[in-house]
Amino acid sequence: MANKGRPRSEKAKKAILDATYALLLENGFHAITIEEIAKQAGVSKATIYKWWPNKAAVAADSFFAASTENFPLPDTGSCEKDLFNQANQLSGFLATDKGRIITELIAEGQFDADVANAYRSRYFKPRRSISRKILEQAIVRGEVPNDLDLELCIDLIFAPLFYRLLITGAETDSAFLKDLISYAFNGIRRRDEAAGQPGGRGIHNARTSRKDVE
Repeated sequence: MANKGRPRSEKAKKAILDATYALLLENGFHAITIEEIAKQAGVSKATIYKWWPNKAAVAADSFFAASTENFPLPDTGSCEKDLFNQANQLSGFLATDKGRIITELIAEGQFDADVANAYRSRYFKPRRSISRKILEQAIVRGEVPNDLDLELCIDLIFAPLFYRLLITGAETDSAFLKDLISYAFNGIRRRDEAAGQPGGRGIHNARTSRKDVE
């Protein structure tokens, strides 16, 4: 008898996830309620609370269940181009309705550690892994020094994108991303040369090398 009950439970769980994801896309995180999710899924609120402690938890699970992606490793032969392509893809995604959900989950994660852990491990960690591999390829090719703090480099490259997205609201278009990658990449690549040479040499190199990603 227990085995016969399990498929029905899994069917109800899937209905809840599907309903939550549809409501997230339509109304956004803050506009939906457990009551709405239960109604659209055709289950009771108690059934939802059987698996999730709150709305944020079911919202996070519904998003990541519906947003499975492959993460191919870009390899154009140029670290700068690969990083630009990755940043451009991320920026384009964040401008969509699905991307809006991620920003809402980031906000909710400031109050719910489980939600924060979910988007860090299931959304950002795979993307950071690709960035790390791009930089590791660059080290092998001799494009950048071999003693880089790779995690810090990833922060340096992508933090300005999220700063604009979450704080200033300024554009994150292709022109911005080209400058961002050029400035960051040249700072990484030439940091040894720049040591002891004040006066903006890194900025000059970033501007001239921007053509490399065009």
